[in-house]
Amino acid sequence: MRVAIVTESFLPSLNGVTTSVCRVAECLRAKGHDAVILAPRPAPSSFAGYAVHGLASVPVRQFPVGLPSGEVESALAAFGPDVVHVASPFVLGAAGLSAAQRLGVPTVAIYQTDMPSYLSQHAGRALGRGAARAAWRWVRRVHGMADLTLAPSSAALAELDAHGVPRTALWARGVDAALFHPGWRADAGTRALRRTLAPRGEVVVGYVGRLAPEKELHRLAALRGLPNLRVAVVGDGPSRDEDRATLTEAGVDAVFLGRREGDDLARAYAAFDLFAHTGTRETFGQTLQEAAASGLPVVAPARGGPLDLVDHSRTGLLFDPDDDLSLRDCVGHLAGDRAKREAMGRAARDRVASRSWSSLTDELLSHYAAARRARLTAA
Repeated sequence: MRVAIVTESFLPSLNGVTTSVCRVAECLRAKGHDAVILAPRPAPSSFAGYAVHGLASVPVRQFPVGLPSGEVESALAAFGPDVVHVASPFVLGAAGLSAAQRLGVPTVAIYQTDMPSYLSQHAGRALGRGAARAAWRWVRRVHGMADLTLAPSSAALAELDAHGVPRTALWARGVDAALFHPGWRADAGTRALRRTLAPRGEVVVGYVGRLAPEKELHRLAALRGLPNLRVAVVGDGPSRDEDRATLTEAGVDAVFLGRREGDDLARAYAAFDLFAHTGTRETFGQTLQEAAASGLPVVAPARGGPLDLVDHSRTGLLFDPDDDLSLRDCVGHLAGDRAKREAMGRAARDRVASRSWSSLTDELLSHYAAARRARLTAA
């Protein structure tokens, strides 16, 4: 099959959308399919043996946003795809869907970013509701052009349905359980990092993700005063300095480790005792799966994507995001019970170990086939 991937985000930016596109491209290559990637500049010229077309972009909060232009349709027409895969469409993706319609090519849109919630948060209280309503109108229009929209969680699927987005199905995300695994704890680099993070045997609460307002890292301030505890933050983004200042002012013992990838990221997970996720606007939560694969119990809000990823009291704990003390209570409970942390970590690893990107890509290929059949039936 010939697959054209149009993505709102790609390397060198690191986030859930980029990760999903990279893993899908690698699996498509391994399965013998042909593909091309259209992404905002700056972008590498190739990935996984596939050509990458870098498209004009403008920076928005340190994030390159692709601009719609005739380049999109020209690149699609030149490649001649059997299906167009549009990752988290909003601006560039909308252009990709429109171009595919004109070319008569079936489309699969991946809903991954809760843009209405993000815009509502950044617009402020006065304009937030209006911004969210306008964003949902745009999301409905954009995804309405797709032959099929795939949502990563039951919560996201329900939200799309509530806002009138048609032709939806569930498609989760894979995890690289070969990279992220508990065996990294025996690695010399992990042990050295662990000595740095917990020189006096502290319990290390880890966070991995982009540092931006929508990630709500300020919630970790609730951990102030918990004994024998240290917070380790992996990631970078526009809120790095603000997040550091917030936790410092709250009296939380936190160390910021910066951006990490590959083996270094796996070592960071392995150096943690438990994983805490703070954002309430996640449609999925890829880092929760990576933490689970690393054998960590996960503490996350009982809202959105984490509802599908955390089996409460078995693989981790879900906290009430409307209760300021709930996160603190959950972390404090696990921090004080090593046996429970380890039991939950084993259960978390068992739950995600079979969720390979290869098997998820097989599911995706079946969705591509369904979109092609739907287009033929409509014709």
